[in-house]
Amino acid sequence: MERDAWLAQVQEEILEPDLPICDPHHHLWDHPTNRYLLHELLADTGSGHNVVSTVFMECMAMYRADGPEALRPVGETEFVNGVAAMSASGQYGDGRMCASIVGFVDLTLPEAGAALDAHMAASPRFRGIRHASGWDPSEEVRNSHTNPAEGLLADGAFRTGFAELGKRGLTFDAWMYHTQLRELTALARAFPDQPIVLDHFGGPLGIGPYAGRREEIFAAWKDDVAEVARCENVVAKLGGLVMPINGFGFHKRETPATSDEVVAVTRDYYLHMIDCFGPERCMFESNFPVDRQSCSYHVLYNSFKKIAAGCSAAEKAALFHDTAVRVYRVAV
Repeated sequence: MERDAWLAQVQEEILEPDLPICDPHHHLWDHPTNRYLLHELLADTGSGHNVVSTVFMECMAMYRADGPEALRPVGETEFVNGVAAMSASGQYGDGRMCASIVGFVDLTLPEAGAALDAHMAASPRFRGIRHASGWDPSEEVRNSHTNPAEGLLADGAFRTGFAELGKRGLTFDAWMYHTQLRELTALARAFPDQPIVLDHFGGPLGIGPYAGRREEIFAAWKDDVAEVARCENVVAKLGGLVMPINGFGFHKRETPATSDEVVAVTRDYYLHMIDCFGPERCMFESNFPVDRQSCSYHVLYNSFKKIAAGCSAAEKAALFHDTAVRVYRVAV
């Protein structure tokens, strides 16, 4: 069944439809069989929740075809800045899509600083980079799209490039698997003044050698997350937990997940993160269109609102909007 028709099988009433949302993590791309550009994004963000702004996250889209290797990812920032300009025109609604941009620079390269400068020159919306470090020895777990080496975050060349971020006031998004969370803690302690955003709960795996071990993995993950949270320069994104790699299997079903089903299997992860980091250091994220494999946008944000039901108005404001706007300096 075609994806839109599959998702349309589950429709829910929108909870707290007026609550302002800044979605701090989504992608854009144009693949031969999978297009997700401004109109597709607007169809999702406009499905009922009050999404007032978003942050684009790098995904190897529209790199330059030629020129120095270190500068080719600047093409992505140029592309997304154009999309952001379209949204800022007001012709596509009141929301400001891609109001801030997180790109990619290979921090292991000696030209990392120059590449960061090129991104900043390409867009006034550029706020930082993500250099994904997800690595696992199992052939059943695909490593990150950046093809990182084992132990990337401790690599000397990487850390030399990492230091360039602080000189420019830029953020670093960290994407790894749960087995690597201690590597992030070590990095955060080595650079205590560098703002770091932990993506997708640190990637708790539920496939390959990790399938059928959820309780064991959750217990270890809880301890590692609590240790990362002691680093005050780290904030957490809450989302990206119903990807196929997480092992819940929603993408294989005849019908997509409902918000109650998402809450049932993910609530404990969310509550632990909020407990460890506090709402002022947490932000709900869609990770669309990746998490679109399991449920629709309106269902996903309904699940977030159900998880946050016991929070105060100020805590909800932080979780859904204010933390993201502060961390990514979203100007709308």
